[in-house]
Amino acid sequence: MNLARLAAEAADRGTPVRAGLIGAGKFGSMFLSQVPTIAGLEVTAIADLQPSRARASCQAVGWDDNRIEATTFVDDGAALAKRDDVDVVIEATGNPRAGIKHAGAAIDAGKHVVMVNVEADVLAGPILAEKARSAGVVYSMAYGDQPALVSEMVDWARATGFRVTAAGKGTKYLPAYHCVTPDDVWQHYGLTPEDAKAAGMNPQMFNSFLDGTKSAIEMVAIANACGLNVPSEGLAFPPCGVDDLAHILRPHEVGGQLEGRGFVETISSLERDGRPVFRDLRWGVYVVLEAPNDYAAACFNQYGLPTDDTGRFAAMYKPFHLIGLELSVSVLSAALRNEPTGQAQSMRGTVAAVAKRDLKAGERLDGEGGYTVWGQALPIDIARTALPIGLADHVTLRRDVGAGTRLVLEDVDLRDEAALDLYFKARRLKT
Repeated sequence: MNLARLAAEAADRGTPVRAGLIGAGKFGSMFLSQVPTIAGLEVTAIADLQPSRARASCQAVGWDDNRIEATTFVDDGAALAKRDDVDVVIEATGNPRAGIKHAGAAIDAGKHVVMVNVEADVLAGPILAEKARSAGVVYSMAYGDQPALVSEMVDWARATGFRVTAAGKGTKYLPAYHCVTPDDVWQHYGLTPEDAKAAGMNPQMFNSFLDGTKSAIEMVAIANACGLNVPSEGLAFPPCGVDDLAHILRPHEVGGQLEGRGFVETISSLERDGRPVFRDLRWGVYVVLEAPNDYAAACFNQYGLPTDDTGRFAAMYKPFHLIGLELSVSVLSAALRNEPTGQAQSMRGTVAAVAKRDLKAGERLDGEGGYTVWGQALPIDIARTALPIGLADHVTLRRDVGAGTRLVLEDVDLRDEAALDLYFKARRLKT
């Protein structure tokens, strides 16, 4: 509970934490909006493919001219990672190949890394974390995003002696969403294409949230960080409100919908017929606990914690997350405590690319949220040959693939793919 104090003390010493941001999109902009009011934190450099856009983002979030002029704007993330005036590198591009490259450059330069780029984390997080430890720096998930928030809740549950039965987040989901493309995504958000364009909203990025891919990526990141299991047939997205978490997210053997204990799962804010779930958790995160003994179970009841009908399962949840507005927690924790806010430990799962429609040999895949594939979370042992969604972009199919088919590595040409090499290295790591 002393992070703000440590940051203020750093400011008083004249040694504020100096962050470098790679990617000034929505997440990065939300972080930038908070920086002027955080004592002991500065952003010294920002990298973006369009530096002028990054400068405009700083103006849009309220930075004054003096702060903008004191910041260096560049177009090369790897170059930013090597700068002497940067202590912590924030990777927020969303591009897995770029994220892996930038994180590696930062670690080589002795910088801490906050990986907003969950796509990169599920491809190579464990090996990047190991590399960071060897270099004496921190590799961390990004606080404010769901994987780090869930990791914190899981850590709390275990540190207090509870068994973690399930952990995850909420989202808006229907099975038909798996086939949605950027062309028809906005109707599901209640927007017109014109309104979305005026707001600067990227249809492919927002489609990745809708078609289930982003949920798969985030759940695998949580499993990899917390040592939890990925469902053997992929996420089920059960409709569930906050009052039913402990009933639904418990094992089959006691009347729930999980295949066992210790699983990640995303719950839907919609019933399968499209009706809204009562008291949904669309914007939040949760952990389901199991009492380790009769005494603890009795305490659940004595202190008003809602439980399932056995009295042994209960849930804690956070109804909202503020993504980039909370990111400074990770930056300050890495620099001032030398501690990550969640970190990949081993490859418990992967996110397999699944064909959205019939695909023909010679077609070029367009990755997460696009027209060709969506991402399914699977245990690594079941999907060892699957093509990861993070590598299913700008690659060409070697054969015809039917709609609903899970793609495998041999289906595409991945020669000279550095990210693939790191993916295999990460899979071989043991905790």
